[in-house]
Amino acid sequence: MSDSGTKESAELPDGETVDAIQDALIEWYEADHRSYPWRETDDPYAILVSEIMSQQTQLDRVVEAWSDFLDEWPTVDSLAEAPRGDVVAFWSDHSLGYNNRAKYLHEAANQVVDDYDGEFPDTPSELKELMGVGPYTANAVASFAFNNGDAVVDTNVKRVLYRAFDIPDDDAAFKTAAEELMPEGRSRVWNNAIMELGGVACEKTPKCDTAGCPWREWCTAYETGDFTAPDVPTQPSFEGSRRQKRGRVIRTLGEYDELTLDKLGPRVRVDYGGETGKEWLRELVADLADDGLVDVTDDGESTVVRLQQ
Repeated sequence: MSDSGTKESAELPDGETVDAIQDALIEWYEADHRSYPWRETDDPYAILVSEIMSQQTQLDRVVEAWSDFLDEWPTVDSLAEAPRGDVVAFWSDHSLGYNNRAKYLHEAANQVVDDYDGEFPDTPSELKELMGVGPYTANAVASFAFNNGDAVVDTNVKRVLYRAFDIPDDDAAFKTAAEELMPEGRSRVWNNAIMELGGVACEKTPKCDTAGCPWREWCTAYETGDFTAPDVPTQPSFEGSRRQKRGRVIRTLGEYDELTLDKLGPRVRVDYGGETGKEWLRELVADLADDGLVDVTDDGESTVVRLQQ
């Protein structure tokens, strides 16, 4: 396999072979795959919640949070009616990170109720109109809820295509190859299957034989032993990060109606104190206010922070 910097082009196998490749992957997936509850439903609301939660969060951690969320707000209507602060507090309580996602999910629920009479749109282009729903999430919901999506191209899929069929490290090339491979009208099972392949067999360290990869017969990397792949972005450390401190603010405010900065600060970081610490906290809550997550009021004597409702 040539280096990603010099690889120029690649062609998928002929049509008959593509049919065999498709059948092999789907049979492999349907015979045995990781069990996640959102894979057992075609409810677009439940699937949207799982997709939003899964952004930057490991799937095994999402399972309990997803179940608890749907227990609390089982329908899109119930979520739309909920106070935004409750939804954001839930997000922090379950350590899901990036609390903006909770705000966007709440706003998307209101859009579905107000603009679509409570019925989810069923195409990627329409779903992208929902707040916080980008192209990948829109396509995932269209695929898994309505079997009406395009080929998913995420990091795992790119790694699979790069190794198996020598596809260049180029977004357009990956998209073209993914679309050519996906069998027509089967986006639900296909996108689940190819992402599963990248998640359990074609990982950074591949498990071709132990995972029973169904594409070994056609895979360039398996034939050559060269398992290089495009670089995979790493998640910045959460411990000690600004994201962690933002989450602590939201979680703390979920326990109190409101707090002054002086009472909030020590609950966010143990070394809080002095003018430097106060200025740091002012900037942090100002960012949260800009994101629509908290309200900040100053009466001239003290600054008070509360979750935005």
